[in-house]
Amino acid sequence: MAYVAVEADDRLEEGPEGLEFKSFLGADARGDQRTQPTQSSLDRGYLTDHTTRKGPSGFWTVDYYQPYFDVDTSTVLKRCYTTLLPTSPSYLTILAPSADLYGPFWVPTTLILALFLSSSLAASISSYLSAPEAAHEYNFGLLGLAATIVYAYAFAVPVLLWLALRYIGVGEWGVAEALGVWGYSLFVWVPVSILCVIPVPLLRWILVGIAFSLSGYFLVANVYPILTMADAKATRLLIIAVGALHAGLALTFKVLFFSYYVVPEIGPGADPVL
Repeated sequence: MAYVAVEADDRLEEGPEGLEFKSFLGADARGDQRTQPTQSSLDRGYLTDHTTRKGPSGFWTVDYYQPYFDVDTSTVLKRCYTTLLPTSPSYLTILAPSADLYGPFWVPTTLILALFLSSSLAASISSYLSAPEAAHEYNFGLLGLAATIVYAYAFAVPVLLWLALRYIGVGEWGVAEALGVWGYSLFVWVPVSILCVIPVPLLRWILVGIAFSLSGYFLVANVYPILTMADAKATRLLIIAVGALHAGLALTFKVLFFSYYVVPEIGPGADPVL
């Protein structure tokens, strides 16, 4: 048997570690092969989402306000009736974990309709009991007046307070939280406006006092901890301003919308007023 001598190639080494595999595919094909996920990676959940996320939107766009309206009805209703329960454990964290603008918009809007409808119904009842033969005309100007007063109080007051706090160096409170507190504090006026249809002056004053106390306490409980971070003099001025505006709102509601009384007949044949 004859042996043939073969020269060894220095570029190859013995053993599996010395083997080198080369691909004769093009660069584009290699790139596609690397980016294409394997079946095992799909099964194990290794596939990640490479979609491009949108950058931060400006406050003038709809996308900026979309998260503040991403809330379900049950959460809004819970935040509404919690304002009526000062002993509730979530009374001071009503806007947790995040504030919304859905409730603070619809609560004042509902209040506007309730004020107009209840005052119109109370006026018609009082007119009928005072003079059954007289025709009653509804005052539709009360609807625009109610919208101006309620929207100004629900939106302008918290924004101005937030700007004042920012000016004096208190930045622990966002404008969404301020709007949320003021918006939900008006919820108590919705049932009160409906009950004030009853033509009993004393009962109306009691209902207005209850609404004033509940909404005022809710504002103080949620706003005072923020105001304490400011200077003592500035805190006193802001508390006085907020209290005066709140009292003015309650008095305005009583005078403009809850002041319809039954006028007894005056004359020799009139029945005595009991």
